Amino acid sequence: MSQAYFISGIDTDAGKSYVTGYLASLIMKEGKSVITQKFIQTGNTGFSEDIDLHRKIMGVEMLPEDLDHTTAPVIFSYPASAQLAARLDGREIDLAVIDEATRKLKERYDIVLIEGAGGLMVPVTDDFFTIDYVSSRRLPLILVANGVLGSINHTVLSLEAIKARGIELAALIYNEHFDTDRVIAEDTQGFLRRYVSRHFPAARFATVPSLQD
Repeated sequence: MSQAYFISGIDTDAGKSYVTGYLASLIMKEGKSVITQKFIQTGNTGFSEDIDLHRKIMGVEMLPEDLDHTTAPVIFSYPASAQLAARLDGREIDLAVIDEATRKLKERYDIVLIEGAGGLMVPVTDDFFTIDYVSSRRLPLILVANGVLGSINHTVLSLEAIKARGIELAALIYNEHFDTDRVIAEDTQGFLRRYVSRHFPAARFATVPSLQD
């Protein structure tokens, strides 16, 4: 049965787009059909730069579902949170359009990886957040963390919110791209690995190497 996963990060610059493309490339190597989708894209007009990056990392050309906007059905021009970008463009965010796009992709692919926009508490409206979308659609979540100073705080807060809403944590992915301080990076990775093991024993903990490696 086809499965969709939502990929979010501990903040805007956690490396979600890179990790999403990287995971898709690994799934391809396993012989499964996989496609990525962008939940809501901001800061673009007529295309999704995140989908473009996914395809480059996957080593494939833009797909038919990219060209007809199924993989990025909601795009706003201003690089801001979804609710602000929508207001500046004078448009409403139609979640049903996103749901329908995901449904179509699940019909065609074994795995759909839905990349979020920013972190889990990014507002879609004043009283509906990205995490509420994940929870209401019962999507297993992949959370992207890193070793930047302060990331333990951001990660644990995100994990507490995930647990409070009863969301399934499929995996915590540690992105090594930002490991500029080896001491902090090693301690952060070790701490998060132990935290996930204790509080989310069914979830996987994995690392993704830096793009330069």
